[in-house]
Amino acid sequence: MISSVVAAAVAFVFALLCTPLAIRALARLRAGQPIRDINPAAHQVKRGTPTMGGLVFIVGTVLAYMVGHLVMNVLPAEQIVPPGPTMTGFVLLGLMVFCGGIGFVDDFLKVTKKNTAGLSGRWKLALQLVIGTGFGVVALGFPSTAGLSVSSTRLSFVREISWLEVGQVGAVVVFIAVVMASTNAVNLTDGLDGLATGTSIIVLGAYGLISFWQYRHWCADPAAQAALCFDTRDPLETALIAGAAAGALLGFLWWNTSPARIIMGDTGSMALGGLIAGQAVATRTVLLLPILAALFVTITMSRIIQYTSFKTTGKRVFRMSPLHHHFELVGWHEVTIVTRFWIIAGAGVAAALGLFYGDHLSRLP
Repeated sequence: MISSVVAAAVAFVFALLCTPLAIRALARLRAGQPIRDINPAAHQVKRGTPTMGGLVFIVGTVLAYMVGHLVMNVLPAEQIVPPGPTMTGFVLLGLMVFCGGIGFVDDFLKVTKKNTAGLSGRWKLALQLVIGTGFGVVALGFPSTAGLSVSSTRLSFVREISWLEVGQVGAVVVFIAVVMASTNAVNLTDGLDGLATGTSIIVLGAYGLISFWQYRHWCADPAAQAALCFDTRDPLETALIAGAAAGALLGFLWWNTSPARIIMGDTGSMALGGLIAGQAVATRTVLLLPILAALFVTITMSRIIQYTSFKTTGKRVFRMSPLHHHFELVGWHEVTIVTRFWIIAGAGVAAALGLFYGDHLSRLP
């Protein structure tokens, strides 16, 4: 666990110190955020704010991961883990980088064309499908020496559900669905200063706790009790990456909170969505994700409800979607919305962690 703490600290310092450099560099490149005319009027002051800030915490996470492994390899207490980077690390960081790459293309097109069109929705979904398929196959097709793969052919809640076998093809389909849902959910949430950043810190912090608990009760440990242990592949690896990403986001939030001096852009939101999806799969908590990421789900559902209602009845349920824009038009201050939504995110995480720990208690002799 020391390696995870060190990685989080390294990522935090990196993002805190390097984000101002990124702000100046992006400003010189005129990489300012375009704002849609239909957005609430208060958003017009954000026009021109440097975007693509997600590059900072993506690089910070990868760098901290490497530092964490250097620490891990010299700690006797953590020698139970395989030496060097693992397939789990490759899948999680790969999802973060490649999903972030989709967002980068989208942001780049917006900046160069000076409009909000960017990459078309069809292209985004097609690229997400390709990335989900590729990493889904890798996550399932390269088991460890113990026979464990990053993903599973069984659906999972707080652990694998033995009777919910979906097979190899079904496992890849589930992987794709989780990646696409998570990526677009975080992207929709990124509409107010610090909202997606703070919410992602809360969710990734929870995955850090879950992963560490799984490591403390890992079936690979000869001292672990069979009834309590977890058959995940690399729990310390998922904890390390969750800690590194949360630390990088915390440093980034210093500059991204209202009034934001930099915006993560689709580069950052899609990277975070891919990483959170990978964490859900690797920790065997796929069906727990909607509870753990309750705010992301709520905001996504508001968009679906609004679209469905308008297409079928011609009427809008909300003044504007996603949900945070509705509350802006109601008259709530941006900071009030963000703070209250963080509370909702925290409540979802608390409920999910309660279910996770409740399962452990139910298995105690």
